[in-house]
Amino acid sequence: MSRFLRFNNKTYQVGDTVKVGYKIKEFVKGKEKERVQDFEGILTKVRGMDENKTFTVRKVSKSGIGVERIFPVMSPWIAYIKLTRKSTYARAKAFFVRDLSDSNIRRKLYRSK
Repeated sequence: MSRFLRFNNKTYQVGDTVKVGYKIKEFVKGKEKERVQDFEGILTKVRGMDENKTFTVRKVSKSGIGVERIFPVMSPWIAYIKLTRKSTYARAKAFFVRDLSDSNIRRKLYRSK
């Protein structure tokens, strides 16, 4: 199992808070436009190898509903991945964040050792 994700020579690990810029095509008044939509959340899972590697990012929407999205690493639709906050979490998966509140998540993922 891999805990790390490598994208554009930068390394991200499970537990980090990341912002993923995803390209979206829209048709407005008969014209095709492309824009970048941000999806910011906690990197909960990295799975696969080489070209088949995917990662899952979980965020909590403003209405309080948890949303998880799976992104393929080699997708041409990913514009960027930015690190928002570095984690000290040292396991391969972070599924426990589904059941915790925001303050408990911060206490577990970002504590200083």
